[in-house]
Amino acid sequence: MNPIFSALPTSVFEVMSQLARETGAVNLGQGFPDDPGPLDVRQKAAEAVVDGWNQYPPMMGLPELRQATAAHYRRWQGLELDPDREIMVTSGATEAIAGALMALVSPGDEVVLFEPMYDAYVPLVRRAGGIPKFVTLTPPHFGLSEEALARAFSPKTKVVLFNNPLNPTATIFSPADLDLLADFCIRHDAVAICDEVWEHVVFDGHRHVPVMSRPGMRERTVKISSAGKIFSLTGWKVGMVMAAPALMKVLSKAHQYITFTTPPNLQAAVAYGLGKDDGYFEGMRADFQRSRDRFADGLKGLGYSVLPSVGTYFLNVDIAPLGETDDVDFCRRLVLESGVAAIPVSAFYERGAVTTVVRFCFAKRDATLDAALERLAGRRTTRPVA
Repeated sequence: MNPIFSALPTSVFEVMSQLARETGAVNLGQGFPDDPGPLDVRQKAAEAVVDGWNQYPPMMGLPELRQATAAHYRRWQGLELDPDREIMVTSGATEAIAGALMALVSPGDEVVLFEPMYDAYVPLVRRAGGIPKFVTLTPPHFGLSEEALARAFSPKTKVVLFNNPLNPTATIFSPADLDLLADFCIRHDAVAICDEVWEHVVFDGHRHVPVMSRPGMRERTVKISSAGKIFSLTGWKVGMVMAAPALMKVLSKAHQYITFTTPPNLQAAVAYGLGKDDGYFEGMRADFQRSRDRFADGLKGLGYSVLPSVGTYFLNVDIAPLGETDDVDFCRRLVLESGVAAIPVSAFYERGAVTTVVRFCFAKRDATLDAALERLAGRRTTRPVA
């Protein structure tokens, strides 16, 4: 058995979800909404599977989806993309990340990663033969520093894997952070694989700024997006990859031998969805922001120290003021004693983990959030309300 995967422990996400199922806890651990997603987009998928083409679609994706993707990102992010040579459809963003690493990393190449990070990154880098080099980010701002980047980059740096907005911290990197990262990529001739799946799930008037748009990055960026996150249809697993032709040529070869293609009915529905008017995207953000505020206000009213959340489905709580020092133990007790499942943020670190922050998913119905708050009220803190 391959030691990279056989040695991996059961993920904390599965552990907490299993405990939630066994105890009947309100599960705010896993990051998906309890809403079925926009009806019109789902209807388009149903129509396409009944009335449309159900054999292999083109490897690069349906032309209509690649054209819709180009139009969408021109409209929302000012990117000019050639739908024929610079856009590819994958079976989810994780496939896109895996394929990009396989395509761009050779054994011994160094890959810069920013922790806390999505748990798939490190095993995928290692399976591609890469050597992870970590930049450790710390609360409450989780920003970049020139000193930290200088320690991670070297003449062997080939790829940077960068997630923005950042899961699990619910933060957005500033334009200054992006320019600093771009400077290091250019200086070290590195390619940035940018996991930007949360680009539309941003709040408080923020707009996503893609790394691809920064000076000098157009030819050395792989931008990865997720229809599952854009439309709250996480089970669909439809990803969009954007890169300059020279990069896309090798990215497409990896995709060809991983999944080759993606269900055509879902592609047709996503093409329709990307063309929806601004009201859908603004309304989606407003709804999530309202849920964020409802849950954050409830947590603060119970005396919890809530960290800022300006993107993603997540809200983080600092448990240090409660006298807690072990987020894994805290989350286990939270499930067993209070009936609410959360995720310890230490699970997103490879080294030097912060162990006093826990993550909740607020992308739930009001009744679900209120039920969680009611259960948490049974362990009300004595800390003054902020």
